[in-house]
Amino acid sequence: MKIITTNKSASFEYFIEEKYEAGIVLEGSEIQSLRLGNVNMNDSFCFVRGDDVSVKNMHIARYEQADAFSTKDTRRDRKLLLHKGEIAKIVGKINRQGYTLVPLKMYFKDSLVKIEIALCKGKHTYDKKQAIAERDVKRSTDREIKNAGF
Repeated sequence: MKIITTNKSASFEYFIEEKYEAGIVLEGSEIQSLRLGNVNMNDSFCFVRGDDVSVKNMHIARYEQADAFSTKDTRRDRKLLLHKGEIAKIVGKINRQGYTLVPLKMYFKDSLVKIEIALCKGKHTYDKKQAIAERDVKRSTDREIKNAGF
């Protein structure tokens, strides 16, 4: 499994509850661009419309050596492939309990591109401040241990 990209801001902005693995519908030139690592999913999110789950606002750069006719929008909506039972479970939680569906990482599994999505709840500002404080304490203790020579 080769990780293409991760959404680093998702773990800071949300409490991650459940994770799902989904396939994604892409074109050939987009796959070539992914192999080069030309993707950004920091501002992306997922939404459910009917029986389809799509990821919105994920930027996959245009592959330079592709033909001129395959110039699509780089931030177009891309369909995710999930089982109907998983979609029904996700829709129920989003509608009833106020969850958000966020993409976490994209990776190659054998020759297929998979995307890991998660049901998340938003963090409040005090939760974010607490996470920053914990991260600073961990950094300082690691620095002290390194300087002490252990």
